[in-house]
Amino acid sequence: MFLLLFFTMLESYSQTPITFPLYLQKGDTVAIVATARSFQPEDLGPAMDSLRKWGLKVVLGKTIGPEYHQLAGTDKARARDLQNMLDNPSIKAIWAARGGYGTVRIVDMLDFTKFRKNPKWIIGYSDVTVLHSHIHNMGIATLHATMPINVKRNSEEAIQSFKRALFGKGLKYTVPSRVQNRMGAAEGQLTGGNLSILYSLLGSPSAIQTDGKILFIEDLDEYLYHIDRMMMNLKRNGYFDNLKGLIIGGMTKMHDNSTPWGKDAIGIVREIADAYDFPVCFDFPAGHMEDNRALIMGKKVKLTVNKDTVSLEFEDRK
Repeated sequence: MFLLLFFTMLESYSQTPITFPLYLQKGDTVAIVATARSFQPEDLGPAMDSLRKWGLKVVLGKTIGPEYHQLAGTDKARARDLQNMLDNPSIKAIWAARGGYGTVRIVDMLDFTKFRKNPKWIIGYSDVTVLHSHIHNMGIATLHATMPINVKRNSEEAIQSFKRALFGKGLKYTVPSRVQNRMGAAEGQLTGGNLSILYSLLGSPSAIQTDGKILFIEDLDEYLYHIDRMMMNLKRNGYFDNLKGLIIGGMTKMHDNSTPWGKDAIGIVREIADAYDFPVCFDFPAGHMEDNRALIMGKKVKLTVNKDTVSLEFEDRK
């Protein structure tokens, strides 16, 4: 009886206490900012049309338009723009315009004091994984979803999942299974994002926490041996030891050398995952793809991997 109580307490403590920002309502304001690469206002049409069609107002940050080499302004300018939106009580969600690289250069310049007291949805994926992981460690949920740069190419399923997540509607995905999956069921908080970004954050205050959780990873434009290197680092640092489940999204536009690595991305991940017994699914529709479904990071989910289907259901209550 004592051991049962001990392990029950251990599992509960492994979960990060999560605060959920208020879900959006018609009339709320969404800010669009560029935390990394530059983004031009003429490319915002489809994204702004969608928000306005849903009854939302849009405010553009001062980082939409400027170019500082590859970036949307200097580090100080990008940090100041995001800080203003974090502190502005009339802004209910902040949507990163695009990814690329650069968010990690400003995360330590930010003051999250007001944000902690009045959290709002931080939205994006790819390089925005810096904010997902950093804010997850504060105990605040974020939204891994499409960005304005992608809206015109996204599937209808991706756009509708984004809308449902923003407005607090239930999320449950059922997708075809594949032979490389490992069957099973698990429950836990969802965490993760872009593998390269997660790898780059290890050892910092923004580093991922995976104990008792379900990990989602995806990546783009990487060499296969880099995928192996990053997965091996996660393994050697114990990030899979107490994991409940593993979801692999898009492993898009992978590269190989003239002498092949010998495994594709799925094979690399599966080889490492074979040392554990948690359920694993591949090709989940999230990441650098048209069908990029919304994921609420920090929310408790149930992952069920069967022979024919994979389901991911988000808990209704906070």
